[in-house]
Parts: sequence; C-alpha cells; structure tokens
Amino acid sequence: ERAIARHEVREIEQRHTADGLRQDVTLDEEDDVVIIYNRVPKTASTSFTNIAYDLCAKNKYHVLHINTTKNNPVMSLQDQVRFVKNVTSWKEMKPGFYHGHVSYLDFAKFGVKKKPIYINVIRDPIERLVSYYYFLRFGDDYRPGLRRRKQGDKKTFDECVAAGGSDCAPEKLWLQIPFFCGHSSECWNVGSRWALEQAKYNLINEYFLVGVTEELEDFIMLLEAALPRFFRGATELYRTGKKSHLRKTTEKKLPTKETIAKLQQSEIWKMENEFYEFALEQFQFVRAHAVREKDGELYILAQNFFYEKIYPKSN
Repeated sequence: ERAIARHEVREIEQRHTADGLRQDVTLDEEDDVVIIYNRVPKTASTSFTNIAYDLCAKNKYHVLHINTTKNNPVMSLQDQVRFVKNVTSWKEMKPGFYHGHVSYLDFAKFGVKKKPIYINVIRDPIERLVSYYYFLRFGDDYRPGLRRRKQGDKKTFDECVAAGGSDCAPEKLWLQIPFFCGHSSECWNVGSRWALEQAKYNLINEYFLVGVTEELEDFIMLLEAALPRFFRGATELYRTGKKSHLRKTTEKKLPTKETIAKLQQSEIWKMENEFYEFALEQFQFVRAHAVREKDGELYILAQNFFYEKIYPKSN
C-alpha cells in the first residue's frame, strides 16, 4: 500500500512538473488551503471521508489518508515536524484534504504562517464504544472479508461489562477528549480535568466546525455552504449516495439499560459525555445561525450582511 501511495504521489508531482504548473509560483488564495480531518474511530468517519473522495476530482483538490503505524494517534516529535512541513509546503497537494486517526496538532508551535482548517465529528461516547467493541469482533459491511483483531470472541458487550472486561472498561471511553486535546502528555491521562478543558478550548478556538454523528447530514450541509471549494455537491451526494456512504458494524447488539447505567456511574463517562454535550451545543448554535426550516426542510441562509458608509468617497 505504501509503495502504491508513493507511486501515485510521484505521478501527480511529475504531471504538475510536465504541465509547468505550481513551480515557484504563488498559489491562488482559494487553492492555498488545507483541511485536516483528524477522524475519531467509529464516528461515521468513513461515510464522511468517502464523500470527500467522490468530490475531489470534480472540485479539483487532493485527498490524502494519514496512515500511522498501528493507528497510533500520537506522532513522534520528528514526525510532527515532517507532517507540518508536508502540509504547509507541499504545493502539489494543495488544495488538500488530509484525514486520519491522529490527535490534534497545534501548527502554531512550529512557526507556520498559515494554519490548516481543522474539522471533526464526534459521537455519543457509549454508542461509539459499543460500535467499536463489535467492530473489533465482527468488522462491518465495508470490508466484510477483513479479519479483525478480536475475531472469534462472541461475548456481547453486556456480558463484557458484567464481567468487568478490559475491552468495555470505562477507560476505553477516554478517546474523544484526547483526540481534541492533542499531543501533550496530560491529554492521555485518563480522567484528566485539564485535558477536558483543553479539548473544549481547542474545539472552540482551533476547529472550523465539529459535527456529531447523529446529525451528520446537517454537518455536511453547513460545510458545503461555508467551504464550497471542497464540499460543493456534498449534501446531495450524501442524500442520494451509493451504499459506500453507509458503513454499519456487523452483529452489533444494543446494550441494556443496566449496562448503560453501570458505565454512566464512571467519572470517565461523565467527562466524555460533558465534552460531547459541549460539542453538540456548539454545533446546534452554529446551525441555528446558519439555517432556517420550512415545510420540514432545512435551507441555508443567504448572505445577511453588507457594507455601507464607505469613506472616503470616490470621485
């Protein structure tokens, strides 16, 4: 896979060189844009990413998957430097849409002039954990033949919680907070209040938009309205798309009320849920100021500001 990826990159760079494009030329402002989607596992990230792949040729941008060894979301310091350099100076890949299971990385720490646009999607923490639990055992309908890490383990999520298993322990809920918190050591200390507050800060100040799995279509609609350079046509594609946009975990059984209640006693769940509720409230706030409802359908508001009293007056 890496050899194929390197070959594809070389082909693109050679094509740009042959065409005399982007060589020592300043990119147009509209093209000098990079979006990073540091996707959290089991939050409908594949469904959303497939839309980016379907649109990239039509809307003329590149999509790149950040494939880290063993899906480790924390990069080494040297890889952080390499990644920042690639994203900011790799003109052949601009405009670009990068996606992968990588925790938030603060580009400002590396002295870059123009930071990328961060977006993300999160999910109810227990629903996300249940989905991931069954995904490791049964896979999904996206690549049904692929052998998963826990394949052969038939224990249900309820049975796992009742037995105090490690794969369903409250500590496994600690994922969305560190993904937004970043590469600091404290981000990955389970139950850290500092990590929660830092994740909230980053969500508000460093992310362009954060949606929720349960309202994915509205998230896509807002992105299309705000960033049409990348997402023009995304809403219609999501509504009428092929089955590739729907990835469902196989053999998933909903947990009982008793199982949910037991997990909700954990301080870790309370913190992850606080973060989820915080993100949901922010998303709904953004949506409320961007759309209106008519006959049961949402539509995007037109431009609602203009300029006046422009001085000095021109002759």
